[in-house]
Amino acid sequence: MGFYIYMKKCFLALLVCLLTAAAAFAQKGDKPLVQFTGITYNADSTRIIIPYVTITNLTNKGSVVVANYKGYFSFVTRENDTLRFTAVGYAPVDMVIPANLESKSYTVKVLMKPEVIVLPAFHMLPWATTDEFKKDFLTMKLADDDLELARKNLSKGLTGVSYTELPRDASEIQSAVASDMHNRILNSHSLMPNPLLNPLAWGSLIKSISAGDKSRSN
Repeated sequence: MGFYIYMKKCFLALLVCLLTAAAAFAQKGDKPLVQFTGITYNADSTRIIIPYVTITNLTNKGSVVVANYKGYFSFVTRENDTLRFTAVGYAPVDMVIPANLESKSYTVKVLMKPEVIVLPAFHMLPWATTDEFKKDFLTMKLADDDLELARKNLSKGLTGVSYTELPRDASEIQSAVASDMHNRILNSHSLMPNPLLNPLAWGSLIKSISAGDKSRSN
């Protein structure tokens, strides 16, 4: 008696499953078939075709179609099915197949909007570990600020070297020529002393030779 009741329950459960599947199949079969055709374009410029767009039937998730390299697609679907168009670099587009179509075919131009994704900045550092960074940071020589650079550029030693090494400008040459001409004019009517006839100069020369200054200078 118990085995009979168990078999009866199993038979009823199986019958319920079959009826449910049949009802679902019948409900699905009630939706008419539609030949869905179209081309995928860039929404910013309809002259740009988007190739190899993936078309997923959200109503029937097992159905996936890929457009060709010209963006063209054509496949059979059902009325009221929701289709999603996806492509790399573009925002997804959802489309519902309308119902009660007279010709049982539906042709569309799918416009997909480019999607700009801003990635976070990535900085590459030359240190493999934190300890290496600390070591380099502690031994790092900081650059001088603007005030310190100005002090170095205006130091007396640097300006003195620059003054002796740099060539004269036009104003300095003009001043030197004018000074020389002025001295010549002042001494034009006077006799210039000859150092060879000066006894003091000869005495200084003899003293320098005796002291050895001449040999050391050579």
